[in-house]
Amino acid sequence: MFEYINIFLKSVFIDNMIFAYFLGMCSFLAVSKKVSTAIGLGIAVTFVQVITVPLNYLIYHYVLGAGALAWLDPSLAELDLSFLTFILFIASVATMVQLVEMIVEKFSPSLYNSLGIFLPLIAVNCAILGGSLFMQQRVDGGVYSSLGHVVTFGFASGFGWTIAIVAMAAIREKMEYSNVLAPLRGLGITFILTGLMAIGFMSFGGIDLNALNKKPEAKVETPAPAVVETPVVDSVQVAVDSVKVDSTQVVK
Repeated sequence: MFEYINIFLKSVFIDNMIFAYFLGMCSFLAVSKKVSTAIGLGIAVTFVQVITVPLNYLIYHYVLGAGALAWLDPSLAELDLSFLTFILFIASVATMVQLVEMIVEKFSPSLYNSLGIFLPLIAVNCAILGGSLFMQQRVDGGVYSSLGHVVTFGFASGFGWTIAIVAMAAIREKMEYSNVLAPLRGLGITFILTGLMAIGFMSFGGIDLNALNKKPEAKVETPAPAVVETPVVDSVQVAVDSVKVDSTQVVK
């Protein structure tokens, strides 16, 4: 259970797609003007991540990886189709984005109109493709070893991106009532805020998540050193015996 919590917290705060890798900055800067719009786009990005990252994991694990097709035929064990990774990953992302676009247009036309062109542009959002590529890298490195790890990472990466854009939208709404210098109004102050928030999120990098799972070491009680009882010698009696021995020798 702890490994899932570890993946979630690390993906949200330490390896945040916006503040650690600056992926998806186009949508982040353009849509982060209103909190309601930012929440809608964040939910859409999270939904796409939750679907595409596990889907791409299955595609890579059973189709693209070296020897992945061994389950189909033992003669295909040496086949490596990893050169098709980008094409198939982008195809799955584009398919899921089209599905999300149709759902949003059907059930929330106002959100669909407010997002505008940036909703279909999720297909080319660097954060979406970056999530699948990071997943592939960590699966190859042995960091993620199950579908549960991948699903947790997909949700956490999308959730971290949502937190970033909603926080920026809330700050930009407050900035409307602030006296910002004319040259910095608009994207100027937004870039400064993004840098400051990234510096703040860098502080999470010093947290040791594994420390939460460490069990206290059992204290080993060292046995007390054995006390050797030395016989108590009566010095007076020794002296008397020596005198007797000396007197006997003299008489002889």
